[in-house]
Amino acid sequence: MKLKGNNPWLWVPTLYLFEGIPYAVVNNISLVMFKDMGMPNDRLSIYTSLLSIPWVLKIVLSPFVDSVASKRQWATLMQVLMVVCTLALALLLPKCSLSLLLILFSITAFASATHDIAADGYYMLALDDHQQSLFVGIRSTFFRIATVCGQGLIVVLAGKLEKSMAINTAWSFTLVAVASILALIALWDLLFLPRPAADSKKSAVSSRVVFRNLAESFITFFTKKGIIVTILFLLLYRLPEAFSVKMLVPFMKDPLSAGGLGLSTEQVGWIYGTVGTIALTVGGILGGILASRYGLKKCLWPMALSLALPCAVYLYLAVAQPHSLVPIYLCITLDQFGYGLGFTAYTLYMLYFSRGSYQTSHYAFCTVLMTFSMLLPGLVAGKLQMSLGYTGFFVMVLICCLVTVGATLLVKVDPEYGKK
Repeated sequence: MKLKGNNPWLWVPTLYLFEGIPYAVVNNISLVMFKDMGMPNDRLSIYTSLLSIPWVLKIVLSPFVDSVASKRQWATLMQVLMVVCTLALALLLPKCSLSLLLILFSITAFASATHDIAADGYYMLALDDHQQSLFVGIRSTFFRIATVCGQGLIVVLAGKLEKSMAINTAWSFTLVAVASILALIALWDLLFLPRPAADSKKSAVSSRVVFRNLAESFITFFTKKGIIVTILFLLLYRLPEAFSVKMLVPFMKDPLSAGGLGLSTEQVGWIYGTVGTIALTVGGILGGILASRYGLKKCLWPMALSLALPCAVYLYLAVAQPHSLVPIYLCITLDQFGYGLGFTAYTLYMLYFSRGSYQTSHYAFCTVLMTFSMLLPGLVAGKLQMSLGYTGFFVMVLICCLVTVGATLLVKVDPEYGKK
């Protein structure tokens, strides 16, 4: 695809790769690393949960990003800060205290959350409506690739190194590798992020103005036309996925006698981490292409159904417990393709609703609601599965598809939004 002038292919993939990797470092790698280092589960859950607070505080952080400097400046500065923090974690890990580790992880978390706000705001300023529709699948796909790498490949590297060296040293070398990758991406973005006129440099403003902007962004967001419907949609659209995603890996690894599929870690890596990721990528790209051609309104229902209905494959797998890997591959591929396609509509609706004044702040508010939509069901998914069994649990997930249908019925979208 040939794009003149501002070529999004040069920066959208790397911007959202960078957005995803530190997120995985803070929310996934920290958990595995602290567990490897012998932290008891009660402290582990408390500390790693506290590290996710900056993503909830994006509501407070976003007006500062809106009011001070340009989105490009915020994004590049936060990238440099995250490279420095990750490298510091790597170099200090073998001998520093837990308190210092948590401080460095917390700084990385705040920088990552701030970078999310700046990157999303920059995306809306640097691209027109049509380009936003076209690349929305690309951005979500590269973010997901980054998080999958963080949950999989980086942890695999640490595990391999642990076989030949001390645990702390193994994680130190692993984080050096992560910092090196982040540094290369940051350099690329510094060179290739365009400077759109809409993202002009802003002069410093007083704290009174910043807090006034914060109050105004809250008021304008929660008084927007259709805000109640939007909140319900953002919280409920992904309910089937929100319940099931926490249980998929346990389901695949648990033995047949416990209602699972009895797969090995390697098989889970190939089926869910590799083939599933490819299917999700294809779904996300196709979703962006379809939305840019037909608009969000026409694509909303097909995409909503593609996200919800494939959850039925897990009920089939729980009942059939096939011994052959072929149906498992096919089911996971179908589900992940549908999720990639359906998530495109969700992201595009957040961009649509955030248009107007304070669009960066308003989009950040939407992403906070998105975080809660996955967090709250995920907190109870394990207890529900243990009380219902896998078959009963996936029956409940399938029933939740009705909630997705109901949430989609509520929203109204401009028929022309997203079309070329």
